[in-house]
Amino acid sequence: MTEHIQQQILEHTQSQSLVHSEQIQSLWSGYGQIIRCRLAGGKCPSVVVKHVQLPDQNHHPRGWNTDISHQRKLKSYEVEMNWYASRAQHCDAHSRIPAHIYSWQQEGEMLIILEDLNTAGYPSRRSNLALPEIKTCLSWLAHFHARHMGEQAPELWPIGTYWHLDTRPDEWYVMQNQALKSAAKAIDTRLNQATYQTLVHGDAKLANFCFSEDGTQVAAVDFQYIGRGCGMKDVAYFLSSCLTESACEALESELLSYYFEILSTACNEYKLKLNTQLLIKEWTDLYRYAWADFYRFLDGWSPGHYKMNHYSQRITEQVLSELKEQA
Repeated sequence: MTEHIQQQILEHTQSQSLVHSEQIQSLWSGYGQIIRCRLAGGKCPSVVVKHVQLPDQNHHPRGWNTDISHQRKLKSYEVEMNWYASRAQHCDAHSRIPAHIYSWQQEGEMLIILEDLNTAGYPSRRSNLALPEIKTCLSWLAHFHARHMGEQAPELWPIGTYWHLDTRPDEWYVMQNQALKSAAKAIDTRLNQATYQTLVHGDAKLANFCFSEDGTQVAAVDFQYIGRGCGMKDVAYFLSSCLTESACEALESELLSYYFEILSTACNEYKLKLNTQLLIKEWTDLYRYAWADFYRFLDGWSPGHYKMNHYSQRITEQVLSELKEQA
């Protein structure tokens, strides 16, 4: 980090010195890094800093080095800054996120200073989840979706998720499944025209959840692809990130029932004026469409990906058959 960046951190955390910094991870395609900074002489023992530096030439792990890809990533960081500046404070303890301390932007560089969730009681990262921990994450999603139900958010993505069709023309063009390619717009439209829209996290994978030591509490990070959408996009994508094919088959009914139970309760807690039965009916039907939408992305982005398993293939085929019957 430059001296200027270090001074920004010290000034906005009211700290006297930066004792130590360590990289948590690099950002996708070499766009910067996430750093934990240990501080002294202030209110925060540590903070997490997302430092974006636009590369002269990006190096995408799967070869997608295009201007479209670059512009999508650039907008994603701006969206995340907008989220923390304008809406993040609406989240409560049921959908815990890191507190926003400060954001800064100049030509080719961005900085977001956030609360360190490790010191806030969420130090655990999980690569495998037991059923209660899966439900903890689904509870987070249900409360998040209820809290932001119906919100208009022009400063975020018009349609959330990093795989949204309109932002992935390159991947659509090279799709191998021609039937799915032809139906991609219809699937996208069905999701976008849902009566009940909320804000979706947009990248709600297991790696973006931070757990308490006992796994009973969870917080989420990484809001680059937050925007409006059907909550099933987050649910389907999350389950794809933490369940095997056989577990998806075995637990689908139980986990969807649990999510909708929490969603209904949260809608009542937040005093939302909507018919929760109609909401649940619509989103239950759209669960398959959310899976098919993500499957469409994988078919172009990474053919043969392990998530293109028999479970997701079966669901996608159901959607294609349904669309064909309705044509």
